[in-house]
Amino acid sequence: MSKQKNFETEAIRTQTERSQFLEHSNPIYLTSSFVFEDAEDMRASFAEEKERNIYSRFTNPNNSEFVDKICKMEGAEQGVAFATGMSAVFSTFAALLNAGDHIVSARSVFGSTHGLFTKFLPKWNITTSYFKIDELDKIESLITPNTKILYAESPTNPAVDILDLELLGNIAKKHNILLVIDNCFATPYLQNPIKFGADLVIHSATKLIDGQGRVMGGVTVGRADLIREIYLFARNTGPALSPFNAWVLSKSLETLAVRVDKHCENALKIAEFLESHGHVNIVKYPFLKSHPQYAIAKKQMKAGGNIVAFEVKGGVEAGKKFLNALEICSLSANLGDTRTIVTHPASTTHGKLSKEDRLETGITDGLVRVSVGLENVNDIIQDLDQALKSS
Repeated sequence: MSKQKNFETEAIRTQTERSQFLEHSNPIYLTSSFVFEDAEDMRASFAEEKERNIYSRFTNPNNSEFVDKICKMEGAEQGVAFATGMSAVFSTFAALLNAGDHIVSARSVFGSTHGLFTKFLPKWNITTSYFKIDELDKIESLITPNTKILYAESPTNPAVDILDLELLGNIAKKHNILLVIDNCFATPYLQNPIKFGADLVIHSATKLIDGQGRVMGGVTVGRADLIREIYLFARNTGPALSPFNAWVLSKSLETLAVRVDKHCENALKIAEFLESHGHVNIVKYPFLKSHPQYAIAKKQMKAGGNIVAFEVKGGVEAGKKFLNALEICSLSANLGDTRTIVTHPASTTHGKLSKEDRLETGITDGLVRVSVGLENVNDIIQDLDQALKSS
């Protein structure tokens, strides 16, 4: 066996088999289907006696290369790629849950995931119980005989809280339930939940994995037996990642390490600047010593990521004024871009929630989420500073 390669080398050198043209970079396989040598080859392929591409809704060389890279990065056995991060989330739950099953989830989850748990899964008699991120000691009291999955994001969106993955892994193992972790904010470069007991890991590849705001994609990786069920569900329901997007995402992984290193460097400097700013109440960044879960973040993450959350003094109106005063930073619903993106959840993404519901997920009226980009950090700081002074 060859020696296991380092992260950056695996990200760059994992590649599908070269064609007869001996290309250096993997080509894009923009084809809906693949041909067979003869009737027996076709029969054996559909019977899954052969491991080969049949139809791009099932598998495609570009998708396979992208998934192989993520599996190596996360230490996973197998994986499935999807059109978006939310299609990965939905397909994972839909494939593994039956009517009457129960989920225990952190309350601080992405808004669309919360919508899935509260509006759509209940149609199939699948229920969810929530725990707050500062009440992990109550998780076991929520587990019932029909609980199938323990679910969490870490860091959380948008409040950048950290959950102890090792603790969650121990609880899941003790109660013989599946631990599913959304690792989107950390990426496989900063954190590997499988090492702490996760059975499955989900990514919205649209974010830092792409890193340039170009394409959408999602991926679930983990135990082979679970991935098999998810693959069969996806094969039949069709949330396939396009070969072009898979090609873009696979190429993006080649620069993930260097990009995320710079994102984290910029984010820490910005968090430190904001912490001393007179127009800011609190700052939350995993690698700030003032973060409530700083010790846990240091234990399970390589660096703090690119998301900084802070509270503007003055509430909702001050948050709006702050956004309107920005000159360089973008106002967008995306994150993980080369360009710094700023959102004010209370007036935008979570504006339809009651104040009480927002506070349960750590979203105060003045909370601002900054997805720190790769611009010169001094320019980002100057823009944030002048906008804060205008709020």
